Amino acid sequence: MYIAIEGVIGVGKTTLARLLQPAFEAEVLLEVFEENPFLSDFYADRARYAFQTQIFFLLSRYRQQNSNVPAALADGKSLIADYTFAKDALFAGINLKGDELQMYHKVHEALGEKIPKPELVVYLQATTDTLMSRIAFRDRPYERQMERAYIAELNVAYGEFFSKPYDHTPILKIDTNDLNIIQNAEHIKLIENRIRETLGLSPYQPALPMK
Repeated sequence: MYIAIEGVIGVGKTTLARLLQPAFEAEVLLEVFEENPFLSDFYADRARYAFQTQIFFLLSRYRQQNSNVPAALADGKSLIADYTFAKDALFAGINLKGDELQMYHKVHEALGEKIPKPELVVYLQATTDTLMSRIAFRDRPYERQMERAYIAELNVAYGEFFSKPYDHTPILKIDTNDLNIIQNAEHIKLIENRIRETLGLSPYQPALPMK
């Protein structure tokens, strides 16, 4: 089993991946974004540092997924990732323009052919207000300058991206606005049940409502 969790910055991807790990006896693959040396500068001046930031992320995500995903699947292990390789191009479409964007797409396409696709993408949704609240709550230093307009733009882009078929991979959409997966174990169980139902993994309760 290989599941990828997706959603806009601050929606709770990494937290959910860690909390689901015991239920599925899975390994967890977490995006290593703190290592990007351009990230803090990017949030302060997006236009100036967009290309450096995006290329670093692209190569870092490729290296991580190309090393870890095939190995885990070959060993017959279940895997939960807190991102997809494809989402990198979503950010590039917002942050890059002209020749830089064209160059980026050529590299992304070449690298993407070598990356295994997940069996299911769990797309976590939230309003921009909810996302900004969660970003402020976790208070990461490099996110303190993050603009609401940027998160809103990402939210629209994510919605459009996951409204279409994703490489023939099923997409499970979950509205997280009224969920608190940190403090409410029942909410984690609800999401786990939806994943099991979508993949046909027992035990699950059919049509369990999301409250």
